[in-house]
Amino acid sequence: MDLDIVGLSRLQFAVTALYHFLFVPLTIGLAILIAIMETVYVMTGRTVWRDMTKFWGSLFGINFAMGVATGIVMEFQFGMNWSYYSHYVGDVFGAPLAIEGLMAFFLEATFVGLFFFGWERLSKLKHLIVTWCVALGSNLSALWILIANGWMQNPVGAQFNPQTMRMEVTDFFAVLTNPVAQAKFVHTVSAAYVVAALFVLGISAWYLLKGRHVHLAKRSMTVAASFGLAASLSVVVLGDESGYLSTEHQKMKLAAIEAMWKTEPAPAAFTAFGFPDQAARETHFAVHIPWVMGLIGTRSLDTEIPGIDDLVKRAEVNIREGVVAYDALQTIRAAGASGTVPPEAKAAFEANGRQLGYALLLKRYVDDPRQATPEQVAKAAWDTVPQVAPLYWTFRIMVALGLFFIVLTAAFFWLSARRRLEAHPWLLKVALWAIPLPWIAAECGWFVAEFGRQPWIIEGVLPTGVAVSNLGAGTVLATLLGFVAIYSVLLVIEMKLMLGAIRKGPQEHPVPPPAALRAEAAPELALVR
Repeated sequence: MDLDIVGLSRLQFAVTALYHFLFVPLTIGLAILIAIMETVYVMTGRTVWRDMTKFWGSLFGINFAMGVATGIVMEFQFGMNWSYYSHYVGDVFGAPLAIEGLMAFFLEATFVGLFFFGWERLSKLKHLIVTWCVALGSNLSALWILIANGWMQNPVGAQFNPQTMRMEVTDFFAVLTNPVAQAKFVHTVSAAYVVAALFVLGISAWYLLKGRHVHLAKRSMTVAASFGLAASLSVVVLGDESGYLSTEHQKMKLAAIEAMWKTEPAPAAFTAFGFPDQAARETHFAVHIPWVMGLIGTRSLDTEIPGIDDLVKRAEVNIREGVVAYDALQTIRAAGASGTVPPEAKAAFEANGRQLGYALLLKRYVDDPRQATPEQVAKAAWDTVPQVAPLYWTFRIMVALGLFFIVLTAAFFWLSARRRLEAHPWLLKVALWAIPLPWIAAECGWFVAEFGRQPWIIEGVLPTGVAVSNLGAGTVLATLLGFVAIYSVLLVIEMKLMLGAIRKGPQEHPVPPPAALRAEAAPELALVR
């Protein structure tokens, strides 16, 4: 990445987004887990489940506060660092962000307060409703953010207005039901559930290794293993759906992830391993698995997946059509004052307007795209290819970790069903050391999604290079360093608070004697029967 104004602005947003997403998935996943735990408490009346809910809820609260603190800045960055982007697509992008703000700060934050301070003021059932509202608010907040992000990946329900030079909503329902946004939502939320499940699993494993809070730890591990196994399997299924949609809406991203330089005949093979070489435009020592990519990417055995070389040729055609649209746009705007638009200009724009964004790729090389040389057009076409090697390896790290999570949660699910969670101390240590891995997988997923979209900030509509604010590189660099410093301090505070709460452990009620325990468990056993 070139560290000019565009590169620095991208880096700043990437850093703040990745920092913020350290807190988001744990908030989303823990909210569901504590709601499940409190549901069991209300159904059975057993105090150990209330102790579990309060303990994991305290960790949720710490993480929630940090997530809010780091998330506020991101929305302001759209106006500070990406002012032309905000002008160009604000009519579309602003609505989901506004609704997300309402969800996060009115619905979710209100019920979070009731969750913590309502234990002695609300009945069991009312407090349970509050807890589920917290979980619902957390997930709905993610929904609206991902609707906005999904629109950036697949801009539907909007049209460019030549008079205002803005994208304007034409079908808000299409924005809401955008298939890319819906796939991203369920995939991202499932990944968040995995993060929370392995967090609970790892900390509970630490308690078992230390011989502390054994009753609470075993029950927490049972819930986390079951929930985590279901979530891990769903991530794979929903990730497959995202790959299929990429074939339709983001062909270049898929080709870059696969390091697929040439179009392969159907069904395309999956490159399990290799060393992409972007300069030579080939992948060295590639190991292919026949048919797999065709099945994932097209759900068929007779549809080819275009390679990078062919997609670049298509981009070159799109750029030339975009230049026609750009020329027509200048004519339309020049005639705007008189109100008389030449019919041929209007017809040219209507025929080629969808490729206008491709003409803007030429702004990197020439002020007026109409003056671009054939060499500059060819360079701009190759600019549509993201850096292949980072995408290739990041995607495979994410997939490998996802398979590991399935194996790990399945192992603990099996042990839990046989009441042998303490049987293998080495496996408990694996669970403990695996706590950071879901975060790594989630951050890899976001890297693939966002870095793979380059050079577009809005796929096919607005290049990243023309979306930035008119700021000096020094200003952006100074704020970048400031954000890194502040966010690092917040991360350290988060870790100290979380580790302090974990070392202290939950406040447990005394375990009743065996006879009383059997009497207390009777309603729970009846429910099982």
